[in-house]
Amino acid sequence: MPKRGYHHGNLREALVEAALTLIEEKGPSGFTLSEAAKRAGVTPAAVYRHFEGREDLIAEAARQGYEIFADLMEYAYETGQPSALASFEATGRAYLAFARRYPGHYVAMFESGISINRTPELAMAANRASGVLEKAAEQLSEHIPPEKRPPAAMFSAHIWAMSHGVVELFTRGGAGSRSPFSAEDLLESGIGVYLRGLGLVPPDG
Repeated sequence: MPKRGYHHGNLREALVEAALTLIEEKGPSGFTLSEAAKRAGVTPAAVYRHFEGREDLIAEAARQGYEIFADLMEYAYETGQPSALASFEATGRAYLAFARRYPGHYVAMFESGISINRTPELAMAANRASGVLEKAAEQLSEHIPPEKRPPAAMFSAHIWAMSHGVVELFTRGGAGSRSPFSAEDLLESGIGVYLRGLGLVPPDG
């Protein structure tokens, strides 16, 4: 594979791109900073001008991933408006789309063991992404009587967990080949069951 070139002042991004490729190929713990430097076409010493270690490099890849993820979630939410239900379902589908399109970022975010609190910038990006889903859940749950209404944070966490599970088992874990249903169908039907349980869609919806 040819080395990724970079222009003056763009070394940091070239290293992140190299790390994302290596994460996809070897996993977040399967490469060294020296390998990232080689893939970016620079000396190992050059890496330390921007990152103290591999975890800092992965954290930056995760931060960028959360920014992309939040943008996709925001777009999905807006395309569903003014329907609260459509917006909520769209954010769930956006999760699957992100995992498929940005596998390196996805792994850096969710499978690297890097805490979202490692840096303020990473925490801010992660919170913006989760905030979109929570906003969608809050808007949708307004249709539930107050005494039966789950907290929006819990509501959104349930759907996040369901989305994550579908991604891990049926798009990344290889189990999809053993399922007669697509990941999209599994997630959509799962969300439907959950929303019917809350009375948000009719029993035959």
